[in-house]
Amino acid sequence: MKERMDELEQWGADVIFGRAKGFRASLARALMLGLSGVFRGLVQSRIGLYRRGWKPQQYLGTQVVSIGNISVGGTGKTPVVELLAKSLRDRGRKVAILSRGYKSKKLGYSQKWHRADGRLVSPELMPKVVSTGSALLLDSKFAGDEPFMLAKNLDGVAVIVDKDRVKGARFAIAELETETLLLDDGMQYLDLAHSFDIVLVDSSSPFGTGALLPRGTLREPPRNLRRASYILITKCDGSSNADLISRIRKHNPVADIIECAHDPIHLENLYTREREPLEFLKDKWVGAISAIAVPEGFENSLSKLGAKVEIKRRFSDHHRFNRRDIDDFTQRCVERDMDIIVTTEKDAVRFPRPTEINVPIWFLRIEVRILSGQAEWDAMVDLLCTPPPVMDSVLKTVGEYRV
Repeated sequence: MKERMDELEQWGADVIFGRAKGFRASLARALMLGLSGVFRGLVQSRIGLYRRGWKPQQYLGTQVVSIGNISVGGTGKTPVVELLAKSLRDRGRKVAILSRGYKSKKLGYSQKWHRADGRLVSPELMPKVVSTGSALLLDSKFAGDEPFMLAKNLDGVAVIVDKDRVKGARFAIAELETETLLLDDGMQYLDLAHSFDIVLVDSSSPFGTGALLPRGTLREPPRNLRRASYILITKCDGSSNADLISRIRKHNPVADIIECAHDPIHLENLYTREREPLEFLKDKWVGAISAIAVPEGFENSLSKLGAKVEIKRRFSDHHRFNRRDIDDFTQRCVERDMDIIVTTEKDAVRFPRPTEINVPIWFLRIEVRILSGQAEWDAMVDLLCTPPPVMDSVLKTVGEYRV
């Protein structure tokens, strides 16, 4: 049943992105387009309820910075969250990342947390604590891919998972003395009031197919970019984004716009933790395996680095690999005499160890590099590190673009 659902999910993604052909795919796209109109109405109505105060937002007296997007997947959000968390941590801020833990498993029990006076926090008040900043407490199965990856890479930054992110925020403030909350994938999470909205736009596919879910990949219409305090154009390749910036400015004339690249840094072996420079890929015969929203970007990056990507295996986004998946793919690579297997860092956190490692398995480490707007980025970090009384006065000036 699980395999069948994964296949159906992958087919749905192929329909949306135009990879699926034929009558069934065309019919599905037509039906989805009609539903997109209904979805648009629901989205705008919901935002209106929050804007008018008919649905309440929680103000917890702590900075809440949302990092999100108006589209589904593929904008490079996790490396941006990591960079911002590092920047704030290095400036002495106590930071916690709040995530819903997409596709993570329920624990089946409540973690125990002792307060300073020895009392236990009530189970109903406990989110999933992935990391306290000094200790990693959960694996990717229970944390979710991105939260686990962030927790693994960020010493000194807490990572909290709960669908009710207000509950997670209350815990982080009361028990971890958090000063700044980073709301991962938070643009559409409006129960918790945002101090700032950082919105990511993929330079290669800024508005997806141009349609809202379920026909396209947009969660909200482009005009909702007006809610952004800062806009990051991601995955830039150095070419001009003037046309895209002009389109963005029609929706938001005031937000600072920052352009950044998502650069491969090195390769890392999944099991030995050995690292190799990117030149290691040159002229290697590679099997690429991934379970991400837009696998083409990952595969193309390998080719640009000189790899000969001979075998590709794509699974639905966030697919949890089992040993059979990996053994089957490894065997294909052995039969085709591949030099190495490469996956993404996000996929690596849920990669089971194969029965036999006949082909070395590596992941590609990605980091964000700011191409233009470094001064704006630094000013944003300065602002987030400003004492609260000054912060409050600043926030009053951006009310027109708030929810």
